[in-house]
Amino acid sequence: MTTVNGSGGVAIHVDDTGGDGRAVVLIHGWPLTGKSWAGQVPAFQAAGFRVVTYDRRGFGDSDKPGTGNDYDTFAADLAAVLEQLDLTDATLVGFSMGGGEIARYIGTFGQDRLHSVVFASAVPPYLLKTDDNPDGALDEADVKGMQDGLRADREGFFDTFTTGFFSADGELKVTEQDRQDALELEKTAELTAAVECIAAFGETDFRDDLTKVTVPTLVIHGDSDGTVPIEASGQRTHEAIAGSRLHVVAGGPHGITVSHTDEFNRVVLEFLAV
Repeated sequence: MTTVNGSGGVAIHVDDTGGDGRAVVLIHGWPLTGKSWAGQVPAFQAAGFRVVTYDRRGFGDSDKPGTGNDYDTFAADLAAVLEQLDLTDATLVGFSMGGGEIARYIGTFGQDRLHSVVFASAVPPYLLKTDDNPDGALDEADVKGMQDGLRADREGFFDTFTTGFFSADGELKVTEQDRQDALELEKTAELTAAVECIAAFGETDFRDDLTKVTVPTLVIHGDSDGTVPIEASGQRTHEAIAGSRLHVVAGGPHGITVSHTDEFNRVVLEFLAV
């Protein structure tokens, strides 16, 4: 466990397994923390990798400044993690909104420190439906509705959201304990950060960022993801990045790191071996 000074001096909580292996940085989704990678860290470490997780500002054990809840700042925080831990030849694995950090980091800071990247159930290229992005998954009203719902009833909103997060075709694909574990992580979220992140992942356009991705790329996504539908995200990200590999998890909900842990780990470890 360590702390990195993120953008503006915000303390970013980091867990680092250490070791001499190539670094794999796991970037969590909304509204979770780095602890949501519990099913991946031991497997990746056992395979010989140095595994790094961190809590996004406003979540988990990182500072909660109530500011900087946008992808330019998130990318700067990620850059601070890589630079202050002196990570090079690293693989970034971004789950859900964590995929946005990868895209904006590369778009802003380049790929010199990177070996490869993984977009897992990730939000790029652009979730908002606009005139020039008719295939987006969200309207402005959807974003506002989520924000209003969270402000009005935090506990009820997260309970419903987390059920959908782990469900495919109306069926919960994890144990109730898994769902409760996620809800516990969500309790650490600062309300301002949680609300503003909805706009960040729902309205940020990563299309230009993706044109700058040239390192080996894996896109892994469930075909029954009702939170970030593969048609609006994973499939389009795969098409946007030349040479990328797409793995579709059959029957996979949004939270495939938990619902399909063995398949997820196997596919990612096979990719990491390249």
